[in-house]
Amino acid sequence: MITRDEVRILLDHPVYDGEGNKIGEAKHVFFDDMSGRPEWVSVKTGMFGTSESFIPIRDAELVEDHLEVPYLKDKIKGAPEVDVDSQGHLSESEEHRLYDYYGIDWGGVLRDDTKDSGEVRTDKNTGRGKAGAAGAAGTARVPGKDRTATRTTTTAGTTSAAAAGTSATTGKAGTAATAGRTGVRAGQGAESMTRIEEEMHVRVERRETGRAKLHKYVVTEDVEQTVPVRHEEVRVVREPITEADREAAMSGAEIGEADYEVTLHEERPVVETRAVPVERVRLTTEERVENETVRGRVRKERIESEGVPDDVTQRGDAAGRGRDVPRRGRP
Repeated sequence: MITRDEVRILLDHPVYDGEGNKIGEAKHVFFDDMSGRPEWVSVKTGMFGTSESFIPIRDAELVEDHLEVPYLKDKIKGAPEVDVDSQGHLSESEEHRLYDYYGIDWGGVLRDDTKDSGEVRTDKNTGRGKAGAAGAAGTARVPGKDRTATRTTTTAGTTSAAAAGTSATTGKAGTAATAGRTGVRAGQGAESMTRIEEEMHVRVERRETGRAKLHKYVVTEDVEQTVPVRHEEVRVVREPITEADREAAMSGAEIGEADYEVTLHEERPVVETRAVPVERVRLTTEERVENETVRGRVRKERIESEGVPDDVTQRGDAAGRGRDVPRRGRP
């Protein structure tokens, strides 16, 4: 639970959801009228911080320099939009909408507020409560500007203010309850200031640098290949006739003229082409990582003191920087 003392360091600090996702920057903190404890924080969301979402901080934790809430980022961005009046109050109906959206029991909230404030609440239709044994009766605002409840205190000399935006002062000196859930900016007190620095965050974006494609076309080239070819030639062979084969040679026709032909053959090369697959070509991409240095400018606030004695020192960390952020919750 966030205390009043820790409120001053919440504003303009990051707010993270239950999974560690950054939601935005805390802008306003709203207090409960009766208990005086922080109840809501408004966070700027959206790409340009144009939207403002309300988050209950009853179960939130302050971790180092940021606030962690037990709700998811999408849940918070979908919270209903509510209006805050000119005095910085949430109406009862608007607060009911927020409690219903986040699944918080409204009756349990009232019981917790009554327990913390030590006051008895009755419905406004019952009229003003009577004074206790040593107390005085009065009216005071409960969460939301449109709801007024009668309270009876047991502290002698207790007075209350019915006007909206005024504080309820008890018999104990110096004790006041904040009227309404008023947005309080941390660092606006008279005793402390919040120093803010800008941090440079670099992200990368993917963009198209070009296109590559495959194109197939046909070229014609001359090729040479040597192949063996055969052909026939005529050659005259003369053989003398011997006594052994003379009778066979004379068995033919009588003496006279005669012709004899021989057919000659040769081989000639015939060129044919045939398409055959020889290679497969495809496109692939490879990612290469290069280191690129970027530069930017960030702004930092500096705080100077005037009228502070030189012998006044402040506690700081090992580097000598003042520590104004309490450490609690998860490491």
